[in-house]
Amino acid sequence: MKNIGVWMDKEKAHIVSLEKGQEDFITLSSELEFFNPKGGSRSKVKWGPQEVVQDSRYLEREKHQLNNYFDKLATALSEADSIALYGPAGTNRKFLDALTNKRKRLADKVKLVATADSMTENQFRALVRDCFKD
Repeated sequence: MKNIGVWMDKEKAHIVSLEKGQEDFITLSSELEFFNPKGGSRSKVKWGPQEVVQDSRYLEREKHQLNNYFDKLATALSEADSIALYGPAGTNRKFLDALTNKRKRLADKVKLVATADSMTENQFRALVRDCFKD
């Protein structure tokens, strides 16, 4: 029985795998670009039109990069029998929604989705061990 706990945000995912008394820990980077679009500029004419930064372009790019991150993470979890998802924001719920839409079998293996602030590697290992303790 392979149990996997994942702590994830938009930047990275920490994965703890428990199988036959063995414990493995890996970190998967999202390679997501963090955009900080600056404001537009005024024209030289007083009260003239202002150039607007198109946020939709940045949001669309982030959505595609997030989908690639979720695909990479789903591939890493494909051998799991049971999965617990943790995270500080809504990224873990978005990941579950993506699994439900694209990989229903893997989504059915998710037993827990919980909010958890960032923690050390040892704290996360202990959290996952407690979650799957029988």
